Order: sequence, then structure tokens, then C-alpha cells
Amino acid sequence: MRIGELAALVGVSTRTVRHYHQLGLLPEPVRLPNGYREYRLRDAVVLARVRRLAELGLSLEEIRDVLADDQGKELREVLAELDADLARQQEAIALRRARLAALLAEADLHPDSTVSPDVAALLRDLSSGGTAVAAIDREMLALVDTAADPVERERMIGMLRPLTEPEALARGHELYRRIDELAGAELDDPRIPPLAADLVAHLPGEMAAAMVEHMPRDLGSQPVAATSPPGPRESGGGAWLEALATELSPAQIEVFVQAMTIVKESA
Repeated sequence: MRIGELAALVGVSTRTVRHYHQLGLLPEPVRLPNGYREYRLRDAVVLARVRRLAELGLSLEEIRDVLADDQGKELREVLAELDADLARQQEAIALRRARLAALLAEADLHPDSTVSPDVAALLRDLSSGGTAVAAIDREMLALVDTAADPVERERMIGMLRPLTEPEALARGHELYRRIDELAGAELDDPRIPPLAADLVAHLPGEMAAAMVEHMPRDLGSQPVAATSPPGPRESGGGAWLEALATELSPAQIEVFVQAMTIVKESA
């Protein structure tokens, strides 16, 4: 058989046959005096084996190892590993489909709904106040959920969970409203000091401790969100606060600066 006949018989391309020759998966037959390769039935059998194993999902390197073992022991081991890998993929797909089903069932579906389920539940509660600051908090929480590693994410969720209790939730929404009202205020507005104190009183102890841990040395115009903990450790804290500062007015920033000062002095 010529290479085209071999390829047609097994159902692959001649380019594939030549590639398998280069990788050592299919030995090259001796060339005839006219320079053509002469393939035999044995070559077709080997090529068919390579194709079947590739269709099962084995890599070409794994196939080469399998074909080198005449007893088939390597094949059993490789297929067992492949089966375990497919089982893990199947489980991951099932989890993703379940998540998609939950998202499709939401009446108010929006881009931030795609965060992890635990954070999505927090977003529905904490940032449902309908204020501008609540919207910023929602975006920052979604950002942390994307950037944080699993340990940081669990830590964040643990710190925020006390704020979802009914009384704490009502206080949080009221704080959002009061901060919103300072959008056009002056830095010496008398509402700022009591609002900063109320904000500190609202924060759970672990969150206040995290604020001190990530607090930049220079507090000037670097706030922390009304309900959000500091960002992932790798962000350095200061960069997180600086990014949020660009979204707030000077008077609103002053509330958080004073709040952080109170926390630092109380630590």
C-alpha cells in the first residue's frame, strides 16, 4: 500500500501518518527502489491502534508508551488514569451546570451574579440599599471575589456574614444613605465625625482588626468601603484603598479616614 491508501484505509490524513512517523508512533517502512514507501497490513493495524487510543483521549506521548509495552500493563494503567481524569472533569462540568442553572433561575440576572454563590448571597443583602456607595461596595466585593484565593475569600465571607443579620443590615443601609448625602459636602461638615464613629461601631471586630493590618502608614485620602474588608493580601491593602478613593468625594473619603484613625487608636 502507498501512504495515501494506508491513510484512507484507517481514516486519517497522509499528513497525520507522516507526523506519527516523526514522533516514532508508526515505524517507517523500507522504501522500494523507486523511493516509495510500501506499507503492509501490520502498519495499518498499528495506525488504527494509534487512532483508537487518541480518540479515547490519550496524549501521543502516552500512546507511544502504551505501544512499547507488549503485555498491555501500561495500557491498563494509562486508561485507569484517563478514566479518573474524565470522572473529575465530569464532576466539574456537573458543578458548573448546577451553577448555571441557579443563575438562569435568578429574576434579576446581571454580570455580578456570576461571582461565587456565597459572595452572590452577600451582594444581594449588603449592597441592596440602592445608594451610590452601595453600588461601589458591590463592585469592590465582586472584584475581591475574583482576585482573592480561596483562603482569602473564606476569610472575607466570614468577616461580612455578621453584617447580614437583620439589625446589622438595616444599620448598614442607613450608613450607606448617610455617606451618600455627603457627596457634595465640605471637609468640615459636622456630620462627618459622628458618621465615622457610627461606621466603626458597625464593623465586626475581625473586620476592624483586618483594617489595622492592611492600613497604610499615610491615611491621607485612602478610605475603606462601608462594609468591604481590605482587598487580597497580594494587593497590598494600600492599593485597594487608593482605588476606592477615586470613586468617592473628599467629604466621603474623610469619613473613612476618620473611621480608620479611630480603629487604629483603639487597637
